[in-house]
Amino acid sequence: MPEPLRFAAFVMNTTSHILHGAWRLPEARQHRFTELDHWIGLAQELEAARFDHIFFADVVGLYHDYRSSWRKFVESGLQIPSNDPTVIASAIAHATTDIGIALTSSILQEHPFNFARKMSTLDHASGGRIAWNIVTSLSPNAWRNFGYADITAHDERYAWAQEYVDVTYKLWEGSWDEGALVQDKESGIHADFDLVHKIDHEGPRYRVEGPHLVAPSPQRTPVLFQAGSSPAGRRFAARNAEAQFISAPNPAAARDLIAETRELVTEYGRRPGDLRFYQGLSFVIGDTEHEARRKATELEEYLDPDAMLAHAAGGIGIDLGHYDLDTPLGEVEAEGSRSHLRWVREAVGDREPTVRDLARLRSRDNRLVGTPEQIAGELEHWRAAGVDGINVINTTIPGSYREFIEHLRPVLLDRGLARAEYEPGTTRRKLTGSDLLDQRHPAAAYRGAFATVTTGAA
Repeated sequence: MPEPLRFAAFVMNTTSHILHGAWRLPEARQHRFTELDHWIGLAQELEAARFDHIFFADVVGLYHDYRSSWRKFVESGLQIPSNDPTVIASAIAHATTDIGIALTSSILQEHPFNFARKMSTLDHASGGRIAWNIVTSLSPNAWRNFGYADITAHDERYAWAQEYVDVTYKLWEGSWDEGALVQDKESGIHADFDLVHKIDHEGPRYRVEGPHLVAPSPQRTPVLFQAGSSPAGRRFAARNAEAQFISAPNPAAARDLIAETRELVTEYGRRPGDLRFYQGLSFVIGDTEHEARRKATELEEYLDPDAMLAHAAGGIGIDLGHYDLDTPLGEVEAEGSRSHLRWVREAVGDREPTVRDLARLRSRDNRLVGTPEQIAGELEHWRAAGVDGINVINTTIPGSYREFIEHLRPVLLDRGLARAEYEPGTTRRKLTGSDLLDQRHPAAAYRGAFATVTTGAA
């Protein structure tokens, strides 16, 4: 029997995340994103329905200008204002017991030493339920926000990311040996000095002495997610990630992408199944197909086409507001997210995609419309293509997830497409059967690697 799919709720600490304009729907509550109860309530509903993760996207800058201005982003609420999801993660952890909490953080926005400390603290506070979505920031504005003149070249960003994660691996996996934290009140020994190590990392971008200031958390290293389907991005995922978020236009394209990436996984000494794939999908559900189609048509009346194109254009790092809609995308490639262009080409097929295709696909691609039974049938095709989980994109919060839970989940359970209960333990144990990264992961090489560094100095 094939494994049930895993489900993540794809959210962002902002009003307008993916389907821009949908926040204006009467039932939408995502404009209340600054309210802590908004997120706690949603996480509790998701946990009651056995969602595997609440997954927070994040950005640290505006997307590329649209029609030579950033006005459209502000006026439409397109990921601005946008609040830091890591700040609310501990509150969500306190109010839940099982759901994984996945947090996006860029290599750009925080030094790896402090980031490692923050994530270890959250993993302790959540009982081992933290995941990290590793991103490299495709927005030039984000780079300028942190003092750089412009965005770093695409492949160089992934080289940077590799050093960044290696620093965190050394801190999480190598700085504290097992059994180092003694906390013996009788002897007064809190930790065994010989089992705590500095890492003395010296690389092209970082010098980090250590030791890690946080004792090992339940997972040590948080569960590692990554998104991006460029050659460099897929190689990075093949080496480092435990799960990759994809946005393939159809199951056939997903099958090819997954097969190619899993071949890369073996090149790094890992097993193909060590990397799992979550496809991004949104749902319009009706009791009948006619009702579902009507709801999809009504949704289109609220969506903001300009905002959708502005977001899509930002993903490839160029202002598409000045281009004719029939301009071939090959004429507007840029240093941004190359995976966006790959997905559009796969969706269009045997011709060169245009700006019009990008706008259309951004609003309608990866949207399943139909009855619960029809949608469950489509999800069976995605699972058969090798997809391990679904990243559920919302139209409204909490409405989209309530509709999923009330109408689609019972059918998924009947078809063996969803889990009825959580597996016990940490988020990694739920996903892989172990609290810690397996020995095939490159981070495991740092376990015990610094034992000879410790000296008897006071």
